[in-house]
Amino acid sequence: MLFWLGFVLVLLGLYLTNREAINKSIGIIKEEVFPGGRDGEPATGPTGQPGVVQAPAQDAEGQGAAGQGDPLTAPPPETQPSAEAPPDEAPPATAEPQSPQGAQTGQGAEAVQSTEAVQGTAELRERALYFIRIGGDGSVLRVRADRGLPASDSPLRDVIQAVIAGPNAEETRNGLISLIPAGTRLLSVTIRGDTAYINFSEDFQYNTHGTEGYNGQLRQIIFTATEFPNVSDVQILIEGSRVDYLGESTWIGSPLSREMFQG
Repeated sequence: MLFWLGFVLVLLGLYLTNREAINKSIGIIKEEVFPGGRDGEPATGPTGQPGVVQAPAQDAEGQGAAGQGDPLTAPPPETQPSAEAPPDEAPPATAEPQSPQGAQTGQGAEAVQSTEAVQGTAELRERALYFIRIGGDGSVLRVRADRGLPASDSPLRDVIQAVIAGPNAEETRNGLISLIPAGTRLLSVTIRGDTAYINFSEDFQYNTHGTEGYNGQLRQIIFTATEFPNVSDVQILIEGSRVDYLGESTWIGSPLSREMFQG
């Protein structure tokens, strides 16, 4: 028993004598075995041991410097403009092919318009239309006006439609008017034999100028239609039906020819 007590006292004396060296050795062993501490936190160590405390601090700074300066982990600011360069360069790249296309499209449109204008001029046919001029004494005069109209498969319909529309600006300056009632619509045109059946809306039968107005509007239609060599007379229809009179006394119940309006 005394032996073990003496042995412990010897060890205690040795520890007290070499306490600082023993503690330093224990600290070094702990840092080598647990470099981050037992809880995963950076080891701080006692003050006055720069070898233990400063080594982790230097490692942290070294990692921070590597994180900021290493081009593999974080590209330097100089590389960011190169990422933005394609969007800046894209508009010129797309605009360059569009400009020639736009020019070609414009040239094509102008060429088509020019062609259409030439064709329109080449396909015009001179037609005789009849309007009215009021004489100095109040007489109603029938006047022929030659006008170029586009060629079509229904020239009789075209000229009657033009007469209903009235004189153009030049014809108006020459004193021409139309006595066809406003609102009149052309419903259909048919030729049977040498008779043209021209069908008008009901507005055609109401003329505010009385008998002279009725005679004037019929002259415009009859003389215009019979300019075609295959038309000898005209049967007027109102809304698809044959009626006897315009107003109270102007006969339209049978085909009308030029001879009926001479003088």
